[in-house]
Amino acid sequence: MEWLTDWVTQAPSTWLVAPDAEWARQILQRGVAALYFVAFLSTLNQFRVLLGERGLQPAPALLEAGRQRGPTVFARWGYSDRKLVGVAVVGMVVSALLVAGVPQYGPPWLPLALFLALYGLYMSVVSIGQTFYGFGWEMLLLEAGFTVGLLGSNQVPPPTPVLVLIAWLVFRLEFGAGMIKIRGGSEWRDLTAMDYHHQTQPMPNPLSRQAHLKPRWWHRCEVFGNHVAQLAVPFLLFLPQPVASVGAGIIIVTQLWLVLTGNYAWLNWATIVLACCGLGDSVLHTLFPAVPADLGAVQAVDAGVPLYWTLIVVIASLGLVVAGIPALRNLFSSRQLMNASFNQWQLGNAYGAFGSVTKRRIEIIIEGTEEAAEDVPESSWHPYEFKGKPGDVRRRPRQYAPYHLRLDWMMWFLPLSGIHQRWFHVLLSRLLMADPAVLRLLRSDPFDGRRPAQIRVRTFEYRFATGAERRETGQYWMRDGGQTVIGPVAAREVPAR
Repeated sequence: MEWLTDWVTQAPSTWLVAPDAEWARQILQRGVAALYFVAFLSTLNQFRVLLGERGLQPAPALLEAGRQRGPTVFARWGYSDRKLVGVAVVGMVVSALLVAGVPQYGPPWLPLALFLALYGLYMSVVSIGQTFYGFGWEMLLLEAGFTVGLLGSNQVPPPTPVLVLIAWLVFRLEFGAGMIKIRGGSEWRDLTAMDYHHQTQPMPNPLSRQAHLKPRWWHRCEVFGNHVAQLAVPFLLFLPQPVASVGAGIIIVTQLWLVLTGNYAWLNWATIVLACCGLGDSVLHTLFPAVPADLGAVQAVDAGVPLYWTLIVVIASLGLVVAGIPALRNLFSSRQLMNASFNQWQLGNAYGAFGSVTKRRIEIIIEGTEEAAEDVPESSWHPYEFKGKPGDVRRRPRQYAPYHLRLDWMMWFLPLSGIHQRWFHVLLSRLLMADPAVLRLLRSDPFDGRRPAQIRVRTFEYRFATGAERRETGQYWMRDGGQTVIGPVAAREVPAR
């Protein structure tokens, strides 16, 4: 076994370490930890109302039926809202420590142990999160946390295999999304997708209207640039410096444009952070001389890498390579899956989004009245306002990302997937009960905590106001329609569970 010991101890000075990637490691670990903090904060504020003991989709019922998506500590401990709060608070504390860089001053296994703790705690939440945790960025955060933990602490140089695996994760994320688009709606192939997308995306932000009102040639450039950034640029991450840094820079810039024009929770920020795996210290120092060219990686190389750590990195890297084989096949499959996991641990996933773009924006508007009569005048109906999704036509969209408003996002899907979903009927019943917890998820309650006598659901088609319409009406949105699709109903007519 002496040859193995010699090989392992000598490897760090050759192919196993990347002394030019210390900035990349710091950004990757602290950035991913910051996103975990946001995810646990979102969970702390929303999970109990959506999925708790009295949630719209109660997690205890899911656990009793044994239908959880994957491993979860709640299967062993049992679920309670108090335990959920404990998981979220512990996750936030551990995340904050990693953002501050405290564990990174310890032995190389310490950051890994804490990232694995974040991974396990958040996996426990996602596994029982059902509809409200079915987004691609949930599995992306899980996989990112597991992988960046293998970058170790400041005592050892960044491992090259792990940086390559993170580049592979970015490749699956970007190239997978690009292929989904090419195989999806014709609007991506004829370059018309962005004629609609800024207006019809799930949750517009303050600049979405301005982006939508750009001329058509600009939208064509957006789509073409998207194809280049997703189908060609990711290959650059696997090439030597400075080419890898160029590829990372292009991905970061294109993702920042999405950040500026939409609310996609932490999807874009996660892509930006992970793309930093391609940044080289020397390139950053050349572009920004104030950035130190060396954060101690050279000294870490000289100090050597412990045998146990090299073995952990090699074995874990091989495991992630094997886990990613189904995703590699999926990229080139004519039946490509989008946001799919091939194992219960949600590692080596397939990613992608917006394979087709909706061309009309249909908004679900919930209204209530305090009058119990059958024939209620229109002036007596008042809408509930959500925090992020459009409602009041005079209200400018807000910026919430990277924070995730889960209920608002699911309201966007209702016209596409069918309005008669059980969780939505439960939501209506809770509004009729003036449930304080549910009302806290909304921007405003037109009845100030009082119970409405009746409630109804209407659909409208929304579009951004043109410049002339904005000046004339003061509105950000124009809307048409007003078809009643549910109700009016009283409390006794809506199933509570």
